[in-house]
Amino acid sequence: MKTIAAATAALAAGRTTAAALTEAALARIAEPGGEGARTFITVHADTARAAAAAMDALRAAGRAPSAFAGIPISIKDLYDEAGVTTRAGSVALKGAPAARATAPSVQRLIRAGFVILGRTNMVEFAFSGLGVNPHYGTPRSPWDRATGRLPGGSSSGAGVAVADGMGFAALGTDTGGSCRIPAALCGVVGWKPTAKRVPLTGLLPLAGSLDSAGPLARSVADCAVVDAIMAGAEDPAAPAPLPIKGLRLGLPRGTFLTDGMDGTVAAVFGRTLTRLSAAGAHVIEFDLPELEDILAANATGGFAASESWAFHHALVAEKAASFDPRILKRIQRGEHMSAADYVELVQARARIIAAAARRTAPFDAVICPTCPLVPPRIADVDDDAAYNRINMALLRNTSVGNFLDRCSISIPCHAEGEAPVGLMLTGEHMGDARLFAVAAAVEAALAA
Repeated sequence: MKTIAAATAALAAGRTTAAALTEAALARIAEPGGEGARTFITVHADTARAAAAAMDALRAAGRAPSAFAGIPISIKDLYDEAGVTTRAGSVALKGAPAARATAPSVQRLIRAGFVILGRTNMVEFAFSGLGVNPHYGTPRSPWDRATGRLPGGSSSGAGVAVADGMGFAALGTDTGGSCRIPAALCGVVGWKPTAKRVPLTGLLPLAGSLDSAGPLARSVADCAVVDAIMAGAEDPAAPAPLPIKGLRLGLPRGTFLTDGMDGTVAAVFGRTLTRLSAAGAHVIEFDLPELEDILAANATGGFAASESWAFHHALVAEKAASFDPRILKRIQRGEHMSAADYVELVQARARIIAAAARRTAPFDAVICPTCPLVPPRIADVDDDAAYNRINMALLRNTSVGNFLDRCSISIPCHAEGEAPVGLMLTGEHMGDARLFAVAAAVEAALAA
């Protein structure tokens, strides 16, 4: 059983139990020679087993809180859990006070009966798209594991956990691509909602203007269900796919989103467009000059630098030596932004959002590769210059959706055995339900 949908059906039919699903996930985490030790910062083995047993007892009594009761999942290390210190992949927060309450988005999943396996590894303070963590180790992408390739970040552990069967879904966050990049580099589905749909209360922020909270899973339907519960939906359900025939998929003209693609991504993306067109979708090139405007608006540092500095400056003053030097440098960039720079950035963003909305309105989704590269080798980013260059390349396409405050999803589009490549679909602001229906159609077309 690879999906929440399959596991839910098996639970309902009595073909498996929450305890069996949880034990299988815990066994994958503990597998000798596996990625569990680098993927999880904390494993809640005892509480997960207790929760699974409780869900089995409730189901036997006809009192399961939802159809999903007993499904094991994980959460990124920046979601609060009552009684647990939120470290956000850092050692600078070791010994900090434990959270007093569980983040509402997590609490909603717990109320539905999901079993929390533990807390997944991440880039320190979520400030990189590579997935590297010098404090807790860097989990390896499932592709070419012997070489050791980047998992994508910042939700690195979430991507590897889902890909390796350490639970059926993983909660991540996405400020510039942190759900979609690891999804692309690990060969799973990653979802970024319109930010305001899912509460950010109880999450350690990177940049409040851009942060959003979403799941990674093995199907579009699974992401849709988890997202709906996180957003407070009373009756979460998998999306009904739209007909693929007649869908209008906008492909921005020019090289901004495709420049620097390696040969594998270029070939897989081209093949994917051909398959979607053959299935009846209309792939339509259009001009989106606002992509260049976003670059200009961010030239003084952007929201991530300024807002992370505002949040972390006191901790930096006290414990700078505890930070990953590369992350520290990115945070400190915000120290040099002026109030005028920030106000002008806010104003420019509003103008760009409005202009881009007019250009993309005719389309069901905007389409492009999630990342222009297959997973680079971990060793390739040992050099600072290469670290920055590859990081910016991986973030380039995904960060557009955050700046424009859109919903966006990455779907695997490679063939089995190939290097992982993600196809990104971006919808309108608050167009989440429709984008899920479009994504389900595209997923089905690519599986045909």
